[in-house]
Amino acid sequence: MSNAPRGPRHGIARVLSKRGVCSRTQAAEWVRAGRVSVGGRVVRDPEFPTALDRDDIRVDGEPLRATAPLILMLNKPRGLVTTASDERGRDTVYRCFDGATRDGAPLPWIAPVGRLDKASEGLLLFSSDPAWAARITDPATGPSKTYHVQVDRIPDEGLLVALVSGAVIDGERLSAVSARLLRAGERNAWLEIVLDEGRNRQIRRLLEAFDIGTLRLLRVAIGGLVLGSLAKGAWRMLEAEDLEAIGPGFGVN
Repeated sequence: MSNAPRGPRHGIARVLSKRGVCSRTQAAEWVRAGRVSVGGRVVRDPEFPTALDRDDIRVDGEPLRATAPLILMLNKPRGLVTTASDERGRDTVYRCFDGATRDGAPLPWIAPVGRLDKASEGLLLFSSDPAWAARITDPATGPSKTYHVQVDRIPDEGLLVALVSGAVIDGERLSAVSARLLRAGERNAWLEIVLDEGRNRQIRRLLEAFDIGTLRLLRVAIGGLVLGSLAKGAWRMLEAEDLEAIGPGFGVN
């Protein structure tokens, strides 16, 4: 491979992140510490312009190696924040990977694909491939997400139709692709709600607009990939058939 750039340039920290080596923040720290070289020269500026396909980037003197993207699914427990670190000291989803290994080695860098808020639980994807993650979270290209939601009332059919019609909340229209009753008790019910995008607290805000309180929110599927029997706080690697289940075009080369 030639070292001549063949595409757009990015800061070296971003290049390391895009190639799945580490997070962009961690890459910037490595660069400032003098651990990264490009073309045999140590660079200390995280914004040093670099082509994504350069083959002469080294970390600690070792060339970057092409590795298959790592993609896994976690059954996120309620009470964990979806972030690498929290300024308020709250537990994050990375607690679920404490001591985790792959083929006898610690897991490489992975990042959440989208988010589940602290009070929500269920299926959360992680990937070492930022480009793949961006396709999943893009409203135009990403798969639908299916949630089971316990609410504090028994909705009638008119209310379910209204959730699909949507409402304008804080200047933006929020709506569901579909909403149906799963089961009902005396005072509350479980709904299945499908979204084709993932705006901040979208389901909770939509329900609040119709005076419905959310008691529990569980993501159970992304595209055709279902949470299934994966235990709370447990995770597993995704195989080729899992990626195919998410939807067309979500396999990795």
